[in-house]
This record gives sequence, C-alpha cells and structure tokens, in this order.
Amino acid sequence: MLDLNQILFGVYPYIALAVLAIGSIVRFDREPYSWRTGSSQLLRRKQLVMGSILFHVGVLMIFGGHFVGLLTPVIVWDTLGVPHSVKQLIAMVAGGFAGTLCLIGGLLLLHRRLFDARIRRNSSFGDTAILIVLMLQLCLGLSSIFVSMEHMDGHEMVKFMSWAQGVFTFQPGVANHIADVHWIFKAHIVLGLTIFLVFPFTRLVHMLSAPVWYLNRRGWQLVRSKRILPLDRKSKAPPHLRGRP
Repeated sequence: MLDLNQILFGVYPYIALAVLAIGSIVRFDREPYSWRTGSSQLLRRKQLVMGSILFHVGVLMIFGGHFVGLLTPVIVWDTLGVPHSVKQLIAMVAGGFAGTLCLIGGLLLLHRRLFDARIRRNSSFGDTAILIVLMLQLCLGLSSIFVSMEHMDGHEMVKFMSWAQGVFTFQPGVANHIADVHWIFKAHIVLGLTIFLVFPFTRLVHMLSAPVWYLNRRGWQLVRSKRILPLDRKSKAPPHLRGRP
C-alpha cells in the first residue's frame, strides 16, 4: 500500500504533469480566445510596469535555474569539475536574488489588484488566487535557502536532482530520494506541482504563447476610407434622405 510520501512524490507528479499537458492542449483547442493575459493596464498603468518587469524577470530566472539545476545529470557537473557544494551555493545565491525580485514584483501586482477598486471589480477569483499562490510558493522557496545553509555539502541538492530526473525518466521508487528532506522542501515541491495542476485553468497559460507566427503572417491589412456624403445647408440629412419622414 502506498504511503503519503509515495503518493505526493511518486504519483502526484504524473497527475499534475498529465493535467498540465492535456489541459493546456484542450483549452487552446476549445477556448483559444481565453488564451490571454487579461491585462489590467488600461485600468491603471501606474505600479504595473515596475511590478510586471520585476515579476517576469524573476520568474524567468527561477524557471531557468530550476530547469538547469534539477534536470542536468549529476555526471555532467562531476565531469565539469563543479563540486556539489559550489553548485548548491550558486543555486542559493542566484535563486535568492531571482526570488526576491519576483516577490517584490508580485507583491506590487497583488497590491494593485486587491486595493484598486476598478481592478478588483474586473478581476476574477482565479486571477487573484493564483497570484496569492505564487507569492506563497516564493516565500517557501526563499525560506528553503535558510534550511539549505545548515548543510552546505550539496548532498541534499543531489537528492532533489535524482528525484526530478527520476520522475521524467519514469524510474520506480523516485519518492524515496526525498523521503527524509525538510518539510519546507516538501511543501515547496507539492505546491509547485499544484501550480502545474491548475495551470491550464488560469491566466498562466500565456506563458506558453510565443507569437512567432505573427512575424511571418501573410496577407494584407485592408483599410477602407469612410465616404462622407455632402450635407444640404438647410438640412443636416444627406441628399438621398432629404424629404423622408
């Protein structure tokens, strides 16, 4: 019988990734006009630009760091001569910097969404909820840095790498790699998987959009001039309507 650790880190990852992939495809196919950011820039531009820049730069750095750090095989780092302790230190410094940028930007965006009456009225529950969840995830990620400072040998980092790579290569018993890690790391992973799970049902889907096709679009844009009919001096109605009731 599967225990909770096996369910959360051995089964749940595949459920979340399957819903992420299938749900995104179905939504793009059935509801293409909902595939948008739902920007509130027209309602209030102030505070949006700075918050959006910090948030998106931080997200891109975090995503790239997690992708490279977790999915690069351990043997590659060993071949390059990068000690595990050095890799962990780089991850902590870079992750802390990117997470701080993202957190500041996200709080600015959340503040305007909660405390601006017009934006709040035009925001759905999902818009606000997913932003709050992302802020909580960032707080967990930043908190894990302080836990990592207690063991700088990089051994814990290898556990997460082995788990992530085991998930994507369908290795059995992957949950055992992180069975004894700190609860903050586990909460961070579970919440991250939950974000993947709800991803297709939120505005986050715009992250998968890359309008490359727009640059090579074919066809001309037709612009028609509006014909203005002359008006009679005694009447504001055009000639062909004059005399009609």
